[in-house]
Amino acid sequence: MAASCESSKTTGSLPRVSSRRSARDDARDLRKLSVLMPVFNERFTLGEICRRVLDSAVPLKIELIVVDDASTDGSWEVLEQLAQQEPRIRCFRQQANQGKGAAVQRAIAEMTGDVAIVQDADLEYDPDDYPLLLEPILEGRADAVFGSRFAGHSRRVLFFWHSMANYLLTLLSNMLNNLNLTDMETCYKMVRADVLKGLRLNSNTFTFEPELTCRLAQWGARIYEVPISYHGRTYDEGKKIGPLDGLKALWAMIRYRLFDTQFTHHAGFFTLASMSRATGYNRWILQQVEPFLGPRLLEAGSGIGNLSRLLLNRERLVLVDHDEVYSDILKARYGQRLNVRVDHASLTDSDAHQRWQDERIDTILCSNVLEHIEPDLQVLHDFNRTLVPGGHCVIVVPAGPWLYTGIDRKLGHVRRYTRRELHAKMEEAGFEVAFSRRFSKLGSICWAVSGHLLRRRQLSPTQMRWFDRILPLAKAAEHVLPVAGMSLIVVGRKPARSATRRAA
Repeated sequence: MAASCESSKTTGSLPRVSSRRSARDDARDLRKLSVLMPVFNERFTLGEICRRVLDSAVPLKIELIVVDDASTDGSWEVLEQLAQQEPRIRCFRQQANQGKGAAVQRAIAEMTGDVAIVQDADLEYDPDDYPLLLEPILEGRADAVFGSRFAGHSRRVLFFWHSMANYLLTLLSNMLNNLNLTDMETCYKMVRADVLKGLRLNSNTFTFEPELTCRLAQWGARIYEVPISYHGRTYDEGKKIGPLDGLKALWAMIRYRLFDTQFTHHAGFFTLASMSRATGYNRWILQQVEPFLGPRLLEAGSGIGNLSRLLLNRERLVLVDHDEVYSDILKARYGQRLNVRVDHASLTDSDAHQRWQDERIDTILCSNVLEHIEPDLQVLHDFNRTLVPGGHCVIVVPAGPWLYTGIDRKLGHVRRYTRRELHAKMEEAGFEVAFSRRFSKLGSICWAVSGHLLRRRQLSPTQMRWFDRILPLAKAAEHVLPVAGMSLIVVGRKPARSATRRAA
């Protein structure tokens, strides 16, 4: 099929990520590299850079997505000719000049590859470096790889103050995002497509570079850095970035790190990432149920591992989630541990529970998951069948229907439980209730104020960080506040007599 050049604006959708076996196995599934090239008035270098991109010796198919940002020098006409000659080139045109970031976002929406890299059209960056950037991703070690111009490769010696500004911006970016990059402003950022398309990117100009870095850090992406060659050009030769762009980058870093912190359109992921800041709160949950946690534990609905990371010393730890983004993250973080198994599965699929029968699971931990599931009783029945006789099912859910707010709705909560309701469902599923507690009374007040009075619709990292800081106060408030806690823990025990019944 012939390549095409299009001027109408289209929108991309978040891709479904394939189920992962291991990080290395996952890397073997990568088939195509999408090169994202924003273009503005580069007609004299387009032919050469396109040739170099398509000749790059990478072990993947290459598609070149070129977005012309309303060039006025005839670049669009050159692109049309190149696309007619080469089917791997797909070009698109912005109707008005919007900036590099807007052009890259358009390219992201149009890409079909498994990995993507941003490529400037001015010959400063050499596509021969693609294999170096791709290697950590293909080996399953990285989600993103930055090409550093200052990490040991040969480079053209140019402007001191320009490099000093780059150093200072990189330093500030590292401080804000807790990274140790040597070159944040590099054009060469190679990112897995599932991660890149999951990011919430807004920058239309050169501030795209610090925003992408910040969003990757907020995502928790595994970032590597490799040295690349660099053939910088002078302003007389067409360099476009200037001092004002440095000030804009400075403000962008502060804005995206401290104020506009929603790094993804995935509301659940953003909430879980926010809750990851509340390490003390997560420990508090586990401390209350520690006597019921056995050595062979299945965490049903593991999310991104906020509780999983506190359970890694178990003899066997099975992590299960229905969201492929989450199971990818769990595989990357914990999949190399011999005692950990990560499965992508829906808890409402009764057949899926059969795969864990041989694991001899003595504990199922399901924290803040059951409220999302309409057929919750069915899931509790399946939990009972999965457990060995005498095993425990630990359920943590939001409590108090009166606390149901827009935050619950945004998070996809079907309900908030009463103690009586959950006890009845646990017993109907075949469990004996061994422990029950409402907790986090101060949390109830904060939740009600945030949801009912302030009408907020999501939790922010700042809120969770502050709640974790006042956790000692929250624990002390359990003994004095005259309100019910916002969360409910119920532990069900599978009767040992189930073994006799099964044998009969």
